[in-house]
Amino acid sequence: MGAPAKFREFASHSFRPEVPAPAYSSQAQMDRAILRLREGAGIFAGLATNERIALAGSMQKGFLRVADRMVAAGCRAKGITPGTPFEAEEWALGVWGVVRQLRLIRESLHAINRSGNTPIGPVGRTTDNRLSVRTFPGNAIDAMLFKDMSVEVHLQSGVTEDALEATRAGFYKRPHDGRVALVLGAGNMAAIPAMDVITKMFNEGKVCLLKMNPVNAYIGPFIEEAFVDAVKRNFLVVVYGSAEEGRYLVYHDGIDEVHITGSDRTHDAIVWGPAGPQQDERKRRNEPLLKKPITSELGNVSPVIVVPGPYTEKELCFQAEDAASYFVMNASFLCCSAKILIVPKGWDGSDTFLRGVENVCAAVPPRQAYYPGAQDRWQMLTSGRARAEQIGSAVPGTLPWTIITGLDPAATDEPLFNAEPFCSVLSETRLGSADPLEFLDRAVDFVNNRLWRTLAATLVVHPKSLKDPRINEAVERAITRLRYGTVAVNGFHGLSFTFASPPWGAYPGATLDNIQSGSGFVHNTLMLEGIEKAVLRCPVAVFPKPAYFPSHRTAHKLMRNLVAMEVNANWAKVPGVVLAAMRG
Repeated sequence: MGAPAKFREFASHSFRPEVPAPAYSSQAQMDRAILRLREGAGIFAGLATNERIALAGSMQKGFLRVADRMVAAGCRAKGITPGTPFEAEEWALGVWGVVRQLRLIRESLHAINRSGNTPIGPVGRTTDNRLSVRTFPGNAIDAMLFKDMSVEVHLQSGVTEDALEATRAGFYKRPHDGRVALVLGAGNMAAIPAMDVITKMFNEGKVCLLKMNPVNAYIGPFIEEAFVDAVKRNFLVVVYGSAEEGRYLVYHDGIDEVHITGSDRTHDAIVWGPAGPQQDERKRRNEPLLKKPITSELGNVSPVIVVPGPYTEKELCFQAEDAASYFVMNASFLCCSAKILIVPKGWDGSDTFLRGVENVCAAVPPRQAYYPGAQDRWQMLTSGRARAEQIGSAVPGTLPWTIITGLDPAATDEPLFNAEPFCSVLSETRLGSADPLEFLDRAVDFVNNRLWRTLAATLVVHPKSLKDPRINEAVERAITRLRYGTVAVNGFHGLSFTFASPPWGAYPGATLDNIQSGSGFVHNTLMLEGIEKAVLRCPVAVFPKPAYFPSHRTAHKLMRNLVAMEVNANWAKVPGVVLAAMRG
């Protein structure tokens, strides 16, 4: 199964280029910022819906104004050559989701103005008789551009149709008097800080203090410029700093609640204090240092579970490139990067799939290891491994794609099961058999009970297999059983993140002393409550290929056109999207 003949160019820099970032904020500056936000909190909570619609529109226009410069800065920071297909990553991970989310927020607010509630898609039932709500596609353009893709949100047990009507868009039915939320921004993706702020402001009616992560603090001034109307009205302030500044802010009396996208270690340090005996003792006594609400998104070891079936070579090649794509994307610095392949023992397709992933990685030059600590993590995870294949010739400042095969699924002390690599390492383990029913049961048990955390997982299953009632029932049972906040079938689970209408977050039920992948959901432009998980369903292969495939030759043009279309879901912009997609 060969890789496409020509993959896109990627710059090989010896060192990460320096991108200017603002100076750290002083405590006096942060104090003044909180005072401003406290002045704005009550005003924002009482803002009329029409004013919110206008503000969302202004923020979207502002983001479009800074988009080109922000993408260029992201390319410099990550060693991407501008004007090449890899530039598409910065459009997809920095601009697309924000522009789309703000459009969908406007649409939800218009619906609230008309009817008092957000508009939802068809309501159905899961296999265990809980409510489900379709959140994607949201219009005819979505349905055409993402043909045969859908996202359904499975609601928690006990949520009735009456409760679905009564609880969604809760802030707009039961407004509070004004609250200040501290958002600790992620350092790996430009979109995350902005999208988290949008969620807190428009879903929950809270003003935001956004502290940028030092890794991508250079994005902060673009957010300030884009959201200037919110800044002027004391609804948003952006500050800068490291862990010390973050520590000062989380315990500040003027902050009502905290949201973090990051690691479980950072979360626990905030809630329980620094790691060590004192943290352990606080957990034992259930005496957290943080006395205010905290929500979080903390990553996981994302599994790709390949169910045996009657795949053609082309279909298996497509799914292999799909998995490889979200392994290499953003240099593998994503909370939802593919991190472990789970394939059946005794099935010929397992070797074919693995070779396909290796072929794709071989055609993508090693990426800048821009995220702090990546070199040390890579060294720790790969050192002494007899079955660690390094793919590509890494130059200083980059790390090779590394695939570690043959992991023992029974090993309880395997680091690749117990911690998120957050670097260019992908692992593989084999279990069960070529019987899809046995394999599915074993695979679900394994990922639920052995892998680190609960954010996102993907199932690969052939549509012909689903025509067998026993296999179809087993797949639906697996989707229900998987303890992940997003479960994808035959597609990249991260698409649900960027679609913005589905909720994004960890499977519910984590506790402060065992936080797993976090608590709470962001995006969720339909403002649903009582969420269990989002389920994304995709075809086993599509044409034209997705823009995130490394072999896509016009991805950067496609993403620019897609962003332009998303502003108002404009049909006039669709031909440009389709043409760029077809040329890829």
